[in-house]
Amino acid sequence: MIQIVRAKLHGIRVTDANLEYQGSITLDPELCERVGIIPMEFVDIWNKNSGARIQTYVILGEPGSRCCVLNGSAARTCQPGDEIIIAAREYVSRDEIYDIKPKVLTFKDNNEIDQELYYDVFETPERAHNFRIMNGDNVVDFRDSAKKSAN
Repeated sequence: MIQIVRAKLHGIRVTDANLEYQGSITLDPELCERVGIIPMEFVDIWNKNSGARIQTYVILGEPGSRCCVLNGSAARTCQPGDEIIIAAREYVSRDEIYDIKPKVLTFKDNNEIDQELYYDVFETPERAHNFRIMNGDNVVDFRDSAKKSAN
C-alpha cells in the first residue's frame, strides 16, 4: 500500500482563527463535497504564508459560507488571510494508482472556486508512471503559463 493525495483545496484563504474552540478546521460543506472531504477526516494543512505544516480533522461550517476556520491550537499556525493548502490522504495499492483521480480545487482571494482540476497518473511505453494535472479533458501545463507570464 502507498499513501496518496485523495483530495485537495489549494490556495484557500483562512477566514478566521478561533483559539478558544476545541481543535479542528471548519470548512464550507459545499467545498468539501466538491472534492470528497468528509467530516471528522484528518487532513494535512500547509500554510503558504508561514510554512507551518499541521494535521487536524474537519468539521463542517455553514453551507455556502466559503469558511476556512482554524480552531484550537491550529489557530496559532494560521491567521485570517493566510493562503493554505488542505490535503486529504488515502491508502491504495500500486495497481489502483491509474484509477484514482484526486480532485483539486483552486481558489480566488475570496475563496470563490477558480478551477476544478484532477490529478492523473498514466502509463506510456516510455514510463510506467507519468503525471499530469487535468481540467476536464484538457491537460493543464503550468510550465507554459510560467513561461508566458515571464515574457
